[in-house]
Amino acid sequence: MDMFTFAWLDGYLQGFPILKEYDLLERFVIVLIYAVLAKIIDLLIIRTLHRVAARTKMHFDDFVINFFHRPFLSTVLLIGVLHACSVEPSLPNLYAIIIPGLSKSLIILVWGVAFLRSLSRTDLEEGRRILGGAQIDADIFSLFKNVSRILILFSTILWILLVWNVNLSPLFASAGIVGIAIALAAKDTLANFFGGISVFMDRAYKVGEYIILDSGERGEVVEVGIRSTKMQTRDDVLITIPNALMANTKIINESAPRPRFRIRLDIGVAYGTDLDMLEDLLLQIAGENNQVVKQPAPRLRLRTFGDSAVNFQLLLWIKDPREKGRQTHLLLKEIYRVFYENNISIPFPRHDLYIKERKQDE
Repeated sequence: MDMFTFAWLDGYLQGFPILKEYDLLERFVIVLIYAVLAKIIDLLIIRTLHRVAARTKMHFDDFVINFFHRPFLSTVLLIGVLHACSVEPSLPNLYAIIIPGLSKSLIILVWGVAFLRSLSRTDLEEGRRILGGAQIDADIFSLFKNVSRILILFSTILWILLVWNVNLSPLFASAGIVGIAIALAAKDTLANFFGGISVFMDRAYKVGEYIILDSGERGEVVEVGIRSTKMQTRDDVLITIPNALMANTKIINESAPRPRFRIRLDIGVAYGTDLDMLEDLLLQIAGENNQVVKQPAPRLRLRTFGDSAVNFQLLLWIKDPREKGRQTHLLLKEIYRVFYENNISIPFPRHDLYIKERKQDE
């Protein structure tokens, strides 16, 4: 208890003999002094800091002051209770154990509740403002909040048990046995949990991006959870994949590193076609499409001289990977229309049948 004893205050109270005559009154006066001290700190320091923080552009200082305000004042008052319990004469045995232990437990509980409440009230946008506009992934932020809640709750309970001198060795031993049993019974769940952490840390994909799995499924990521990842295919089918599999499979992210998708259109034209005119027409078609990005610009490349066609490939990028199928359809339809209007022939397989007449004398 010496850490909560202030010699200057004890010495000052020695000048009031009536307090020594009535020890209960002395203890009450000490608690009252700490309550007044807490109010002074609130009026002179914390509120002043509030006004100073309000003038700055940062949100972090406002967050810190709002967080420390109530738990700090409550801690000052509870320290006053501990100080009151330490003065002579000593409290009876039962009270000497219960009141200080209860005060210390309340201090720990006040700070634990403050941390939990602060986490619950802080959403993604608030977190970005606190960190000065830094970009925070929503999934990482959610994981941080959930793990932090568990750690704070566990730490709070552990410290309170230590305050009451509870022997934690049997508890840890039992927890170890229970932990082994749970690990064996829920190994798949744990594998998915750690796979989810791996997915969050690697950031191979995030919600809204289009991915292709090693098994061939392609779709938009709609949810990334601790246990599984949900992906919606182009057939509007929702697929749930355990994170243990996602962490150990090849994933092609069509939306990374930039949110655009490359389309390759194979086009064949007949020999004798004006290739310069062909290039101008195809680039014009691509440029008039509002889903095709301007940079990098569309380009046309001659690939091979085929048996019956000159084979080109039109390369372009669209803004949204989910438009891949639709834009491929629209572009091919427009190319066919332009080729028809400009008499550009598209070679196709053709068989000629020759009928030979038999002679009469045969």
